[in-house]
Amino acid sequence: MRQSLLFPAVLGLLLGLAGCSGSKDEGGSAGGGSTGPRPTEVAEPGESIDLSGLRVHQDLLATAHLADIDRGGLFLDFGTPAHGKYTFGDWGGNNNSSQWGADGTDGDTTFTNVGGRGRIYFHSDVAGPAVARVRLKANPGVTVSPFLNNTSLPGQPAPTGAFADLDVPLPAVTVGDNYLLLLFGGSAGAAPAAGSVFASIDSIRIVPGTTVPAGAYVPPTYDTLVRDVRLGSETRPSLALRRGTRLSHYVHVPAGAKLVFGLGADGGNDLPFKVIASAEGKAARDVFTGRAGGAFRDVLVDLSGFADEVVRLDFVAEGDGAGTVAVAKPALYVAAPREGRLRMARNVVVLLIDTLRADRLHAWNPRTRVRTPTMDALAGEGTLFENAHATENWTKPTVGSVLTGLYPRTHRARATESVLPSSALMISEHLKSNGFRTASFVANGYISERFGFRQGWDYHTNYIRENKGTDAEIVFREAGDWIEQNKGQRFFTYIHTIDPHVPYDPPAEYLRMYDARTDYTGVVQPRSTAELLEQAKRRPPGVQITASDQQRLEALHDGEITQHDAVFGRFLERLKALGVWEDTLFILTADHGEEFRDHDSWGHGHSVYEELLHVPLYVRLPGVVPGQRVRDSVSPIHIPATITELAGVPAMPRLEAGSLVDYFRGTVPVGPRVAFSDWTDDRRVITVAGRYKLIVRGNFTSTLFDLVEDPGEKTPLELASRPIASRFCRIYLGVWNGARNRAQWLDAVQEAGQQLQAQDAVMDAETQAQLRALGYANGP
Repeated sequence: MRQSLLFPAVLGLLLGLAGCSGSKDEGGSAGGGSTGPRPTEVAEPGESIDLSGLRVHQDLLATAHLADIDRGGLFLDFGTPAHGKYTFGDWGGNNNSSQWGADGTDGDTTFTNVGGRGRIYFHSDVAGPAVARVRLKANPGVTVSPFLNNTSLPGQPAPTGAFADLDVPLPAVTVGDNYLLLLFGGSAGAAPAAGSVFASIDSIRIVPGTTVPAGAYVPPTYDTLVRDVRLGSETRPSLALRRGTRLSHYVHVPAGAKLVFGLGADGGNDLPFKVIASAEGKAARDVFTGRAGGAFRDVLVDLSGFADEVVRLDFVAEGDGAGTVAVAKPALYVAAPREGRLRMARNVVVLLIDTLRADRLHAWNPRTRVRTPTMDALAGEGTLFENAHATENWTKPTVGSVLTGLYPRTHRARATESVLPSSALMISEHLKSNGFRTASFVANGYISERFGFRQGWDYHTNYIRENKGTDAEIVFREAGDWIEQNKGQRFFTYIHTIDPHVPYDPPAEYLRMYDARTDYTGVVQPRSTAELLEQAKRRPPGVQITASDQQRLEALHDGEITQHDAVFGRFLERLKALGVWEDTLFILTADHGEEFRDHDSWGHGHSVYEELLHVPLYVRLPGVVPGQRVRDSVSPIHIPATITELAGVPAMPRLEAGSLVDYFRGTVPVGPRVAFSDWTDDRRVITVAGRYKLIVRGNFTSTLFDLVEDPGEKTPLELASRPIASRFCRIYLGVWNGARNRAQWLDAVQEAGQQLQAQDAVMDAETQAQLRALGYANGP
């Protein structure tokens, strides 16, 4: 028999009967289709809960290494997958970097080597003094000089010869995010060389108060936390939580989500256990309380009330004494994809509009003045992703991701001279090998044969490299001609227009829509806007742009967008006349945006603010892709996987970002819905829930924004003001940043990732002149 707990008045009775307490209200009331609110359910031993119509969204056992563990203090276990979330992925490369090295073992001890400095980021629920008990072994004569939140603390000699405890008093831990820096040096305090190993760290335990309690301590190490637990005749993979342990998972809860797990007690009976859910700015709620017995019981907890929120889920094995609570196979479940085979797209067209920020389009920003009736009309015919973020802030690395499904740090086409390696499989090559005719029409000189982008195209033209006109009218006309000639076969067409890019020079009729002045005499000249922005970006600026000049600049840019929309509309009418439009998967996106003094600069390629990273992403395939808006954080890097699934061809191997098709089938993709961006080796960025955005710089300073409350990123938040969101971002950005294999970035154990060889092109005078014409005088 399975109990459904409906009324708080009967909880006392049900506690004894079912070993749990809860109510319908505890799961919330937000809708979720067939996975809408259900009362908390607990099955009898040997029975199971009906999970039909559901599937696993995030496996909390497989991602246990992402959870914070507190048992007599926060426990940081080094030498295991559990430490990456505290070290920001061992980001290094210069003498100011973290210098975490290889993991190792010494008998039963796991450790991580460290050089001159080890950076640690940890969360605290309470403010006040604490002690960091660092268990380590150092080279002879090594001293440890700690800093907490950039405040210097007294140094101490480090233990040598064998692993031992070193207690570091922390006088002022803050609520939320804390930064502990351990500097290791010789007896004379000499700065260590990069790459040196000064110590090996086994664990760090952050204990509130001024002293560490005496007595035996059994650490909740990773190898004891995740293990098979046998109760009676049944064995299940479980989180094994000794009494007095709190495990904290940070998750982005989908609409209609259910938390499902088995509950039992190992080495004890009738052990108290609860699950607490905490959303940002709201009181924590006990969503499940119960008692674990000697046999597994399946539990379902409805989390609909936390839909679309970043939530901390605490699994708490309460009390002291003997016994372990086994939480078997905990996972978040969501609605399974709608059944039925999707209609296969016959053809594929990807339109990438260079330098088009999302907030210039009415479909993304109802307050924009820019007129784009073609795009406006399309918006309701497909799925519009409201919060897509480019992987980089300029063309080459972003388009490399769009065409390979790899992050820039993997495909290596990141710098001015960089070439996309031939070993990077492009979607054009893959579709061609699966029977498609392929063609690309590109008006940006960086996406050319010179830089490795010729792979897999039956026909490829680059209007800059071939000294042809780059207006959208020309690009769309030639693309339409090719489609007309090849419409008898399946085709893939990549169209890369560049009209909104400098130089801004729309016809006068489009300029007048946004600036009708005939007496303007400032520094802005349409054909010279590339040079003008280059001068304006210098520090100090080589030219002063007044408010009147900015008005003219933005009018020119906006006029280019409106003109492009008109030409795009004629192209769509041609596709309809050719009879291919309704059978074609159509995807629209951009490589990056453009800044107009939003953050005291101009153009692009220089920051990771929204004006450069937030780009449109739209998918249309009649009868398959519904008209809807999706708020989750996504990225154009998902395009290759989405294409192959909707085109009915095999998936590309070793992609680093999955398909978006689950959104079209009534559910959400498996795994956390986050978008990652970076800029060279100096910025790492995560956005989640279409709301929170964390930027970490090469000097390890961090900035958090709430994009709902502050879409212009004008007011950085104290990380302590959003402790749940900031910890979520720290964890997921840290493990992604440190992944050996970004295709498996969530996995505790990863295979070696793709090792593509970086290559550089010869930047001859002709190439440099062509790129200067696009405003690339000194790179992006």
